[in-house]
Amino acid sequence: MKALVIAEHADVARELAGGARELGADEVSLVCFGGAVEGASDKVLNVAVPAGALVDDAAYALVDAANAADVVLVEATRRGKVIAGRLAAKLGTAAAGATVELTAEGGRGTYFGGVAERVQKSAGDKQVYIVAAGVCDASKAAGAGAAEDVAWVAPERAAKVTGNVERQKTAADPTKADVVVSAGRGFAAEEDLQKARDLADKLGGAIACSRPLTEGVNWLPTELYVGVSGITVTPKLYIAAGISGQMQHMVGANRSATVIAVNKDKNAPIFKQCDFGIVGDLNEILPALTAAL
Repeated sequence: MKALVIAEHADVARELAGGARELGADEVSLVCFGGAVEGASDKVLNVAVPAGALVDDAAYALVDAANAADVVLVEATRRGKVIAGRLAAKLGTAAAGATVELTAEGGRGTYFGGVAERVQKSAGDKQVYIVAAGVCDASKAAGAGAAEDVAWVAPERAAKVTGNVERQKTAADPTKADVVVSAGRGFAAEEDLQKARDLADKLGGAIACSRPLTEGVNWLPTELYVGVSGITVTPKLYIAAGISGQMQHMVGANRSATVIAVNKDKNAPIFKQCDFGIVGDLNEILPALTAAL
C-alpha cells in the first residue's frame, strides 16, 4: 500500500508518517511545508510555493502523487483542510474529517460534538483523511527520505498574496501542551482572561479559547481557537472555563484525557461531556484553583 502525507508542521508530519506505517503502508511519500523532516518517509516531495501563491493551491501540484497513493493523510490545519478537500474532489471521493484514530477499517471520527464516534471510509479506492496532531505514533515513522521535486501547477483562477504581516506568537502552543486552560464567552471582560493565564502558568500549560473570543470580541489570536474550524488539542488535562460545550467547540477538545468544566450554568451542555464539573463563578473558582496548587 502506498501513502501520501501532507503536513504544515514537521512534528505532525512525522506523526502522520508513523500513522501511515501503522495502516500497513510499505511506501510513504511526505510533503511538509513547515521544514525538513528526515528519516520519516521513503520519499520527500519538495513543492516550492512561488512568491505570491498560496500554500492551499499546492493541492493541484499534488494530484499525481495522490492518484499514485492508496491513502492520503493530511494535517488538520486550515490550509490542510483546503488541500484535502481539493485532492478528494480530484480523486472522486470525500475527505473524512475529525479523524481521531486510524484503523484498517477506516478513520474513526467524532460527530455530535464528540459524544459519538463512527468509522468513516470512502466508497472508492482512494482514502483521504484529515488527521489532527497527537493521533498517530511518530515512533513508527521510518524511511530513507529520497528527495523528489514536484513542479508547481497553478490553478486557473489563483488567488494572489499581496502582502504579509508577521504575527508574533502571544502564548504557548496548546496543541503541544499537556495542560490546556480554555476560555469561553463566560468571561465578561478581557482583563478577566488573566485568571485563565495564571492557572495555566501554575500548571505549566497553555491557554486556548472558544470561537467567540477570537472572531467575536478579538480578545485572543485565532491560533488559540479550539473547534471544528480551528485547532484540535489532545492534552492530558483540558479545563474549559466559561464554555457552554457546543458541538463545534467540543470536536476540537473531546480527545483530551480528562476534561474539567467550570460554568455558572448548571444546565450547560458541557456538563454532559466532561469528567468533572464545577458549577460556579469562574472569577472565583479559577483564582481559588490557582491558589490551591
